[in-house]
Amino acid sequence: MKAIAVTDQAAGTAGMKLVERSEPRPSINDVVVQVHASGFVNTELGWPSTWTDRLNRDRTPSIPGHELAGVVTALGYGTTGLSVGQRVFGLTDWSRDGTLAEYAAVEARNLAPLPGDVDFTVGASLPISGLTAWQGLIVHGRLQAGQRVIAHGAAGAVGSMVTQLAREFGGYVIGTGRAADRQKALDFGANEFVDLDKEPLEDVGQVDLVFDLIGGDIGKRSARLVRAGGILVSIVGPSETRPADGLAIDFVVESDRAQLGEIVQRVRDGRLRTNIGTVSPLDDAVAAFNPTERRPGKTIIRVRS
Repeated sequence: MKAIAVTDQAAGTAGMKLVERSEPRPSINDVVVQVHASGFVNTELGWPSTWTDRLNRDRTPSIPGHELAGVVTALGYGTTGLSVGQRVFGLTDWSRDGTLAEYAAVEARNLAPLPGDVDFTVGASLPISGLTAWQGLIVHGRLQAGQRVIAHGAAGAVGSMVTQLAREFGGYVIGTGRAADRQKALDFGANEFVDLDKEPLEDVGQVDLVFDLIGGDIGKRSARLVRAGGILVSIVGPSETRPADGLAIDFVVESDRAQLGEIVQRVRDGRLRTNIGTVSPLDDAVAAFNPTERRPGKTIIRVRS
């Protein structure tokens, strides 16, 4: 099968190569999915799990990408809950070969049914962005109606999901980003917008929840705006750690079938819009992940037409 593989961590996305690999076989409780569309986030190449297995052994050349939408083609021993021919979407395990390939082996529990009226490209754009937003806001952030929320990167793939879900659950959303992102963030539902290059973040006043996708100085300044009892949530990659500062909650996104179902239903009924930018075939994936200019939205690799 065709796949994208990486062997050199220092090379970053420029070190990706299109290769031929054997099709995976399902282990116990696995399914094999014929991948129709795959998502990828550049930070994956900085995660230890991309390069080593759970016992810290080198596992290169590894196949990156952990979001997929496709069709189940085989079941492992003991697998229940899914069937051959079923449309599915979800996340693969961080320490196994991923989804930038024609086939992927995935634990069945990490997948959810993909309704027939949802395109595979849309399905592949949802798992990381949608689950990150859901878990950060609802599970860890304990968002309540009427609370003030800062959504950093509100026009991005994750930030736009954060903005929409926070509004749906009754939050007042202050989106941030670059000046060029203002209208897009407002279109996704932000109540107001802060241009971090030109406008003082501190002018927004106290907030109840910060969803921090930036870190660094912006993260520290954001933390000072959280009122007593509030929360700052941020996402880290698998096996990464970040010093806690008392009010911060760092989390690794996890696949959850019920949450995936909630997210895709909102897409179906129009409450949630995806933020897809570039869609490229697998043969052009390396170029798609190494653009010569900034590309808004999430890049999706369409593995099958």
